[in-house]
Amino acid sequence: MSLLSDRAGKTDRVVLLPASLEDPTKSPPGLYRIGLLSVCGSIFAFFAALVIAYYWRSQRPPFWDPIVLPKILWISTGIILAASGTFEAARRVYRRGLYHAAARLLLATACLGVAFLVSQLSAWRVLVKSGAYLAQNPHSSFFYLFTGLHAVHLLGGLVALFVVVLGRSTKRESVDMVAFYWHFLAVLWIALYAVLLF
Repeated sequence: MSLLSDRAGKTDRVVLLPASLEDPTKSPPGLYRIGLLSVCGSIFAFFAALVIAYYWRSQRPPFWDPIVLPKILWISTGIILAASGTFEAARRVYRRGLYHAAARLLLATACLGVAFLVSQLSAWRVLVKSGAYLAQNPHSSFFYLFTGLHAVHLLGGLVALFVVVLGRSTKRESVDMVAFYWHFLAVLWIALYAVLLF
């Protein structure tokens, strides 16, 4: 029942929600959550297909030359985990009605998100300087593909984050959904980094 809304499952009777039924401008409870699950499911399926292609290609040795991953990627991992932590703190603070404190934590999350992207660009520069280009070999191609596509999705998360921070009538559900999407991207990065390492 909690899949649709936090308010579902607290009664065994049918409950009509007049706020969403009478006002067509208001979305029914749980709509954001279903949308988020659809988006995350699509992203997961897309990256899962890429990982399968990665492992399939790695089993065919000709021209497969693993590159040395830059050490700064460990810093990137720490940054995105810290960003996930500050976002979760902001979400919990927001639920208690401490909106100004939540806004400060959300801005800190945004700064960490930008720092993550900068660290990713730094990793690309290190690889380019070492001669590892996009089309050098399949392993380097997958590295740029994984990190680039993840960065694009993180940019989408930053846009959603700024919409939440700058929104005049931000709903708690909106904050929750963007936070969950951010956590999803953090877990996704750890999975992709593990694939590239091993």
